[in-house]
Amino acid sequence: MDMRELHVEAPEEVTEGQKADLTCKTTCSLTDPTFIWYKDGRPLTTNTIKNNQLHLQTVSSEDAGSYSCAGRGSEHLRSTAHSLRVRYPPKSVSVSISPSPEIVEGSSVTLTCSSDGNPPVKIYTWFKGSTSVAEGKTYSLPNIRSEDSGEYTCRSGNDHGERRSTAVQINVKYPPKNVSVSISPSGEIEEGSSVTLTCSSDGNPPVKIYTWFKEGGTSPVASGQNHSIISITADHTGLYYCVAQNDHGALNETVMDDVLYTNVTHSTSRPAQAADSADSGAADVLYETVRVQNDEVTSTDQQGEPQYASVTFHKSTAAPG
Repeated sequence: MDMRELHVEAPEEVTEGQKADLTCKTTCSLTDPTFIWYKDGRPLTTNTIKNNQLHLQTVSSEDAGSYSCAGRGSEHLRSTAHSLRVRYPPKSVSVSISPSPEIVEGSSVTLTCSSDGNPPVKIYTWFKGSTSVAEGKTYSLPNIRSEDSGEYTCRSGNDHGERRSTAVQINVKYPPKNVSVSISPSGEIEEGSSVTLTCSSDGNPPVKIYTWFKEGGTSPVASGQNHSIISITADHTGLYYCVAQNDHGALNETVMDDVLYTNVTHSTSRPAQAADSADSGAADVLYETVRVQNDEVTSTDQQGEPQYASVTFHKSTAAPG
């Protein structure tokens, strides 16, 4: 038998999920009509089939390849190869991030979507959460911001369907921002009582280092998110500020550690009502004003309005009997 007398009849292309029949045909009369089938040059696991047909009941993308056949006893005389193509929707959809792994605010990030499909995937859609944000195989985020943090997925599509990737998480690191100071208690406070200043800020990773300074001094007056002034007196008058810092506080030259100032000012003047009470023998009243001012002098990208809070300290003695 000449190998030219054997050939495979089969569809050239089939869609995944359908069935396909491959037939080994010969013009010779075989005494033992047993055939051996080959895929990509290797015998199939079901290598002896009692008839001349190979049945692919449910075609998958893995069935694509080059098929040939031979009669038993004449394995060296194989038919010419027949190429079977399988059409299938996208699969193995994945997203890669560059650069990786750490992403810092202000840098550029590119997401790339990869997938396998036949015909090749031509439609790519990007989502942040459930919102569509872009089209195309790649999605670039130049000058990435903290607001760009979130879960991203890519949807790939061709003529036979579409599939979505698993979500990738973008976690943008950034230095402290939105620094604010609160005072407790607010309002009028008697001399000898306590005042607590609290520094709050937003940062990623979260701010863990808070340092308090008093203007004119070279050393910190306190550390930690809270600074308590116990048994307050006029000596505490001055300009205080809080420095919030994390691992990325100095990475961007235009945004250093955010600073928020608290101004404690001393006043010896008395309001009218206090002067009116002088004739009754009441002692002088010492007035202190705590002003919280959001100057943020070292930050160039945030211009907050000044915040003010007033605290008045009363120093009084009992009227003479």
